Amino acid sequence: MFNNQSVKPIWGRTKESDEYMGWIFPESNTEVLGAEPDPLNGAKSVRELYEIASTNYSGKFTVPILWDKKLKTIVNNESSEIIRMFNTEFNDIAENPILDLYPSELQAQIDETNEWIYPNINNGVYRCGFAKKQEPYIDAARQLYEALDKCEDILSKQRYICGNKLTEADIRLFVTLIRFDEVYAVHFKCNKKLIREYPNIFNYTKDIFQIPGISSTVNMEHIKLHYYGSHPSINPFGIVPMGPNIDYFAPHDRERFST
Repeated sequence: MFNNQSVKPIWGRTKESDEYMGWIFPESNTEVLGAEPDPLNGAKSVRELYEIASTNYSGKFTVPILWDKKLKTIVNNESSEIIRMFNTEFNDIAENPILDLYPSELQAQIDETNEWIYPNINNGVYRCGFAKKQEPYIDAARQLYEALDKCEDILSKQRYICGNKLTEADIRLFVTLIRFDEVYAVHFKCNKKLIREYPNIFNYTKDIFQIPGISSTVNMEHIKLHYYGSHPSINPFGIVPMGPNIDYFAPHDRERFST
């Protein structure tokens, strides 16, 4: 029913007729380990999928994409909406239909949490990394670390960001935390303090990483190749740092909180 396809980690030219750089599919299963050709449409790039879905599309060619195999169109390309669709819309075929990452009793708290985590942390690292002047960088970094300090305080009192139950707010926060020390600290100049220097956040990150099914979604080699290899304005030679190669399977202390 559902298939997951991964593109090549480093952007490439999406058409011979222009210079646009974006997500491309490998030509074979062996070209890039962990990336696969498009088996449904034979598309060479994510851009081509957008053009199949709409010949008049003029927006950005972003991922993720939720693709309808029968209608050959894009159902959704916004991660915050896709996570909620998967939470409820496919329970009749889900392996774990009782899992609810957006329970009614926590929805207001989840929404409020997302409202400060997204601009200050998820998008905050990008605001730091792509700042072109010192003052915008300093402002973004200050807001980023104020939000991380807030997370550290919250996570000193409870297992997850909205209490002692895993929610979508944790998943949305996790995807930034897992990249932070390996990429953002260097590539985006978010080096005032590492995640490993926040005891509660670091153990929380390991806790979520070790949930069955989560670690298989984290391809750190692809993550590092993408960031360090796809932003020539930041890293013109595409050099990928060797470390720090963090062991997220190491023991954590989050079980001290009841669930």
